[in-house]
Amino acid sequence: MTHADRLLSLARTRGVLRSKDLAPLGIPRQALARLHRRGALERVGRGLYVLAGADVTEHHTLVEASRRVPHGVVCLLSALRFHDLTTGDGTSPQDPFDVWLAIEGKARRPEPEQVPLRVVYMSDEAFTGGAETHELEGVEVQVFGPAKTVVDGFKYRSRVGLDVAVEALKDYRWSPAFDADALWRYAQVCRVSTVIRPYLEAVA
Repeated sequence: MTHADRLLSLARTRGVLRSKDLAPLGIPRQALARLHRRGALERVGRGLYVLAGADVTEHHTLVEASRRVPHGVVCLLSALRFHDLTTGDGTSPQDPFDVWLAIEGKARRPEPEQVPLRVVYMSDEAFTGGAETHELEGVEVQVFGPAKTVVDGFKYRSRVGLDVAVEALKDYRWSPAFDADALWRYAQVCRVSTVIRPYLEAVA
């Protein structure tokens, strides 16, 4: 199998190729450049390529961020939009143009890339609990579930705004995915149970 064949096979399997991943596989970056010039691969970001004509979804930036920071978990505004827990219209601060990504407290901060990241450091169960795996464009992406995301909104209310956190709680309360036990469990893990309690009682 030629380098080109291997790259096309990887693109079909992974969805998104990172040029920095090729060296450990023994594939020169020039092979990637040649396929790009031939039109077999499309460049969707710095060092990121997909098959030409690939079905790129609305979640493509999450895929790019996940490929660049595989140990990260999509959180806060990006996770709210993923779970349809925000009423943003494309112009309000609720719309996460940047990708909000949680990383473990001791992990190295990702280097600046073309995909703008809002990095949030978390530790212990606040980081390990509540993450779900979703396959997007053939890539496994870690996203905090709805309950954990709503709780994080209150924990990081100084960064996203209390109004955003309250609106997300209202949307979640009346969604089919609502899980009061999970919400309260994560509120205790993140130490915001006293903060979230009156708002939860108000929408009960």
